[in-house]
Amino acid sequence: MTGPAVDLVWHPAGATDLVLLAHGGQEHSTAVPHLWRAPILRMWPFALAARTAVPAAAVGLLRYRYRGWNGSAADSAVDLRAVLDELPPVIRRVLLIGHSMGGRAVVAAGNHPRVAGVLALAPWLPEGEPLTGLRPPVTFAHGTDDTITDPRATAAYAERLRAAGTPVTMYALAGEGHAMLRRPTDWNTVVANFTTGALNSTAPALGMDGPPIEPLPQYGAKALLPIAVGSIAVARFRLPVVERFEVHCSAGKSTAAGRDLG
Repeated sequence: MTGPAVDLVWHPAGATDLVLLAHGGQEHSTAVPHLWRAPILRMWPFALAARTAVPAAAVGLLRYRYRGWNGSAADSAVDLRAVLDELPPVIRRVLLIGHSMGGRAVVAAGNHPRVAGVLALAPWLPEGEPLTGLRPPVTFAHGTDDTITDPRATAAYAERLRAAGTPVTMYALAGEGHAMLRRPTDWNTVVANFTTGALNSTAPALGMDGPPIEPLPQYGAKALLPIAVGSIAVARFRLPVVERFEVHCSAGKSTAAGRDLG
């Protein structure tokens, strides 16, 4: 893979909307990601939740060139923006959903004109992260027991966005860690509600007049680790990759390859 790619796991005929999921990674790494790494696998239940919630939309998983953010290169965000630039015209709206490093990437690229909403799950938003004029609806969700990325940093970024005039809804998931394996049903519900509201224009006007942080209700029972991991495996095999859309980068330019998403 010479450039970033989108692995489509759902592509109904005539789809004009795309739910694009961006997985987590590492602070520094130029190793090549592959489909069986844990950060990518964790996104599959969200792909299944999105397909169920908005079956008329295509659903794809972003594949970066590298596993790492890599400092000022911000490779993951660059890759995401390159994909958004090169998607065929038939795709009119893109919902961005990212976890961890992917959460940072969707925030960094969330002002792209094709974006129709941003959902960041346990995002990595370090102090001093540049403020992006995100295209609403914007939702952040973070586990209170996350020790990998800081929920306080996410809340601080949300407040900066609100101060700049962007409505943001932020949910706190009590007792949840970074891998999102203790309350998987609740995370899936966040994804389903977000995609349905964003594409059907029924999302409530939260984020400016509502509470700064809302505790997320518990929609499902807490899961034992083997059950949560098993649900990832089930989603992975229920949604095989049906096609790939690649962006080839050379000499500062990008060209798209693969079957037309139309």
